[in-house]
Amino acid sequence: MIPREMLRKIRRIQIRTSHKVDELLAGNWHSAFKGRGIEFEEVRPYQVGDDVRAIDWNVTARSDQPFVKLFREERELSVHLLVDLSGSQQLGTTTQTKRDLVAELGAILAMSAIKNNDKVGLTLFTDRVEKHLPAGKGSRHVLRLIRELLYCQPIGSGTDLTHALDAFQRTAGRRSVAFLISDFQDAGYDKSLRVAARKHDIIPVVITDPREYEMPNVGLIRLEDAETGERITVDLASRANRRRFAELVAQQSQRRDHLFRSLRLMPLRLETGQDLVDPLRRYFHTRETRR
Repeated sequence: MIPREMLRKIRRIQIRTSHKVDELLAGNWHSAFKGRGIEFEEVRPYQVGDDVRAIDWNVTARSDQPFVKLFREERELSVHLLVDLSGSQQLGTTTQTKRDLVAELGAILAMSAIKNNDKVGLTLFTDRVEKHLPAGKGSRHVLRLIRELLYCQPIGSGTDLTHALDAFQRTAGRRSVAFLISDFQDAGYDKSLRVAARKHDIIPVVITDPREYEMPNVGLIRLEDAETGERITVDLASRANRRRFAELVAQQSQRRDHLFRSLRLMPLRLETGQDLVDPLRRYFHTRETRR
């Protein structure tokens, strides 16, 4: 039995995201993604201007006149959400935490897929796979996805993108559109991302918070790594310390973005506190124009 308060929160996020889903569907969701392939539909007599490569030579030989094959694109997609629930997702210095942002984003994407009659699945991960829901359809399925996004209590606290991508590769049968939603505070996942991107349409979604790029001048402060538990004391009154922090973050971002470019992946960047519809609409429009 789902507690009443949990049901109310699920319902609130469903209502809050439903109009955003309608805005996306009125735009570029479906045209931004390719179907999994084409299926043979029928043959018809050859007409002037038809591509000769489409001629069905078997039918042509039997009928003594040229026929061409007709195909239709198979549009049903298999969408999968790979969602990072590591300790760093609890950071939030605006109106929401990164995990709140991830839950809202996941709900929008899942509801968009379902309304387009696409299948959608979910993998929640930290340094292990915390929960896996196979791709499915229907309102009950999407409500379960939202519930897990909101209320899954992870066992791990670290981030292991390699393990998450390898697990996805084992469970995803056909080609899928996979949203890899994380702050990418990990290293050594290059090979697994490269292998997954050969078969699947991988969309890296980089989740950030403003304070991850610029520390405030608040003097001596004790910081704790949310994923490892390591604690350090830092003097943020020092301009050199704040500059060094910004440089380290920039270097990590540059390495990540270089990897995306080398694999020809187009990342979606989202920040806590922002409305999601406009960046999603722009992203899907850009993907559509690049096809």
